[in-house]
Amino acid sequence: MNIATKVAPAAGGDDDGPLYEARRKIYPIAVQGTFRRIKWTLLVITLGIYYLLPFLRWDRGPNAPSQAVLVDLANGRFYFFFIEIWPQEIYYLTGLLILAALTLFLMNAVAGRLWCGYLCPQTVWTDLYQAIERMVEGDPRERREKLKHASKAQRAFEAIAKHTLWLMIAWWTGGAWVLYFADAPTLAMDLLKGTAPPVAYLWIGILTFTTYVLAGHMREQVCTYMCPWPRIQAALTDEYAYNVTYRYDRGEPRGSFKKSEALKLKGLPAGDCVDCRQCVAVCPTGVDIRLGSQLACVQCGLCIDACDNVMNKVGRPTGLIAYDTEMNVERRVKGLPPVHRFVRARTVLYVALIVIVGGVMLGTLATRGSEGVAVIHDRNPLFVQLSDGSIRNAYTVRIVNKQTIPRRFAIAVEGVPEARVEVAGAVGTVEDGRPVVEVGPDQTYELRLLVSTHARLPANASLPVTFRITDVAGGETSAAPDHFKGP
Repeated sequence: MNIATKVAPAAGGDDDGPLYEARRKIYPIAVQGTFRRIKWTLLVITLGIYYLLPFLRWDRGPNAPSQAVLVDLANGRFYFFFIEIWPQEIYYLTGLLILAALTLFLMNAVAGRLWCGYLCPQTVWTDLYQAIERMVEGDPRERREKLKHASKAQRAFEAIAKHTLWLMIAWWTGGAWVLYFADAPTLAMDLLKGTAPPVAYLWIGILTFTTYVLAGHMREQVCTYMCPWPRIQAALTDEYAYNVTYRYDRGEPRGSFKKSEALKLKGLPAGDCVDCRQCVAVCPTGVDIRLGSQLACVQCGLCIDACDNVMNKVGRPTGLIAYDTEMNVERRVKGLPPVHRFVRARTVLYVALIVIVGGVMLGTLATRGSEGVAVIHDRNPLFVQLSDGSIRNAYTVRIVNKQTIPRRFAIAVEGVPEARVEVAGAVGTVEDGRPVVEVGPDQTYELRLLVSTHARLPANASLPVTFRITDVAGGETSAAPDHFKGP
């Protein structure tokens, strides 16, 4: 845990000092206010979704799992309420990742590191762990008093209780994760009985360890040193993006309340900042926002709540620390009005891309069929000339049935004159001159198809053909192109 910030050499070229600063343990105090309430609300919502969603049921009919959100690795399916994604539709995952990236860019363009301050899993779980720490051991002030007066037995009991609760949350975090990959109630009972698959216990152990270490011990170091987003975010922001900002045009020159009031009585300049350092005391990364924008600042807004509380107590206007831009602070120093520009080229571009990508995904989801066909031509030989003079090509055909009921499909080949179509191995039946095969519910069926013709073909023929399957009962169709080869 000795990750630390690099320190500049001392003045005068003295290089004998330490190259890296030792880690400062940060124990932020509790604060009440608007942004703290927002963070609590989002914490309850996000953790509630994560922990409880696997138990939500969704009726998909017979022969289908009833879990609303399920990653069925054994059968190669992803279920999300009424949506079912097959392995060949992995492009939907690509689209979701693109949408997530564009949404992150838009959030950054509007108000900086909103993701980091309110929705990032590291922030959410660290908030939860710190709340438990304060509940068991008290606020940092109380902990300092206990170091002086409390018995060793009391401190040991509280430490054991805290780490036990941390480990329980970490264990359930790992347990909730594996529940997304199997029927949640069944797997939960198997986990309690000790009869679950070993891989489930392995992943629970891995996620228990990572959650306990990252949220309980590393905390702000993950945001400051491990996460790449602060570095990327700095390259994507501009002067119009809102960030948690100390309005030094109001706050400086800072000083204690009594000192600043005395200066005002004398007609001398005095800022609203009373130098109470409450903004530093509540910061989860130990940042002093009065020093300007910093890499470690996650833009959580808790310093705004702390400062507003102090301003209310001393009878001064709130908003000394607020979501603002450095450009507007400089403009107020010069006596110019602030500029607010939410709608600009950057934000319009991100919104347009989100709408386009989301629209394409919704369109393909709404129009995709519940059946599919894929065709592979035999490579060796490309064709066979039979004893009766006809030319035959062989294909491997895979038919997909995405419905939860068995279906019968008729197979036709278009583009080959006088074509005769047969299914190798006498599979299925023949109806109206077309072979018909049955495909089970939510399954794929692979067969070998033989296509032959007596028609005279041009030399080195390579005719474009279309393989079409038709649901005998419902009439839905799907097609796939290929070629028919000749001598």
